[in-house]
Amino acid sequence: MGAIARDRDRMAFTALFNHFAPRLKGFVMGMGIAPEAAEEIAQEVMLTAWNKAHLFDPARANVATWLYTIARNRRIDLARRAAREKLDPAEPMLQGTPPAHPDNLVAATQRDDALHRAIAALPDEQAQIIRLAMTRGWSHGEIARHTGLPLGTVKSRIRLAFARLRKTIGPDADL
Repeated sequence: MGAIARDRDRMAFTALFNHFAPRLKGFVMGMGIAPEAAEEIAQEVMLTAWNKAHLFDPARANVATWLYTIARNRRIDLARRAAREKLDPAEPMLQGTPPAHPDNLVAATQRDDALHRAIAALPDEQAQIIRLAMTRGWSHGEIARHTGLPLGTVKSRIRLAFARLRKTIGPDADL
């Protein structure tokens, strides 16, 4: 490892590869990995040894321990990746939204039309603020900054607008 780290010695790496690659493959296969995947992991470990030889510290572990630890970690990474890839098709988050019942669509359209008519009937200063709040999702502070109005004025206009909308549409309206 010293020759690989210090001099990028290809002969030393070839000897290291020939000795450890088959053993690493067997080690990983013993963990239940298919031969092709085990071969790939062994090659990745040896590539890591070549690229990171300078990180090997003989005071902390011997070469075999270092390489087997890298192989074990690659096996764990592979298992985690496989677990993430397995999606349960019955998972509720993966299910589409069922189509709305036609009666519900008609009711929603009528409710939206009534709301648009009620907003159009508001005084312009209230309608403008309600549109900013509802269509852009702006907070009271954002509306105040955008319009240049004091925050209290924005809040008052929204409160008055909602009171008028509830009278027009009905108290049970979802505003």
